[in-house]
Amino acid sequence: MSQPLKYAVFGSGSWATAIVKMLCENLEEVGWYMRSVYTKEHILREQHNPNYLSSVEFHLEQLKLSNDIDEIANYADVLIFVIPSAFIHSELKKLTADITDKIVVSAVKGIIPETGLLVGEHFHDNYKIPFENIGVIAGPCHAEEVALERLSYLTISCADQKKAQIIANALSSDYIKTKTSDDVIGTEYAVMLKNIYAIAAGIAHGLGYGDNFQSVLMSNAIREMKRFIKKMHKMKRNINNSAYLGDLLVTGYSTFSRNRMFGNMIGKGYTVKSAQMEMNMVAEGYYATKSAHLLNDKNKKKTKLPIINAVYDILYEGKDPKKVFKKLTDKLN
Repeated sequence: MSQPLKYAVFGSGSWATAIVKMLCENLEEVGWYMRSVYTKEHILREQHNPNYLSSVEFHLEQLKLSNDIDEIANYADVLIFVIPSAFIHSELKKLTADITDKIVVSAVKGIIPETGLLVGEHFHDNYKIPFENIGVIAGPCHAEEVALERLSYLTISCADQKKAQIIANALSSDYIKTKTSDDVIGTEYAVMLKNIYAIAAGIAHGLGYGDNFQSVLMSNAIREMKRFIKKMHKMKRNINNSAYLGDLLVTGYSTFSRNRMFGNMIGKGYTVKSAQMEMNMVAEGYYATKSAHLLNDKNKKKTKLPIINAVYDILYEGKDPKKVFKKLTDKLN
């Protein structure tokens, strides 16, 4: 890796746009794949994403834009996927380029529903990417604050710490501080789980619970996250680090959190479908809730997940949020 690596981002949402912005701080050119021809043409014409973080202006000479996933995959050495978990499987069906020698980084906040696999596992099993070439980008970091250039922090996880540091350097700037980790699986699960807990926090707020309850909910959530991740991948980790606890807190409390917003609407009486339609954005926690529930069901010895189970009962079993949370309050401590 003596030659400078070329980077590409796959996706056109707010988080993808924020990552392209970060990379443009350090690189002469960034590849950017997006499905929408309209979005690509708008960026070429107006220099900003028409749908997300539209205040961020790009220098077109820094962007290699394409609606052809193979073109961008062939262009870059480091492929950063930021496509919502619910759609990544169908998008990857378009990919025919050989990416076995690429570094693949997941900034996807969930499990692939069709396979039940983490994004890294999916690339390893289906595209023969070695585990040492798979990375994960974790927060705590909201795209909206990146757009405002407010100080934010990222954790880059990879089994190969040299590669983790190279990717971290490409994303670092005056307003982005980075650290590295070797807990690839743990951080990828944490990124998924925090969105479920943010939905729970939103539901609680929508139901009228106050800050005192929210603090207890988040305190229980981090312990529940620790149990879940330990069950899935046992290794030494400090669950209080920013990639776990920090990301959970910002997603659970921030007004920028779409998962908290989604939960808040559910707590106020919206149906799942009406909340999704009104938001016009993907709340990753909705899909993550089902994935986490199914993963726990597969274990012979199930982990105690009262918060995840409560959110699942509301979103997928159609149970009354008020009654479910009343029962949940007796299970928290």
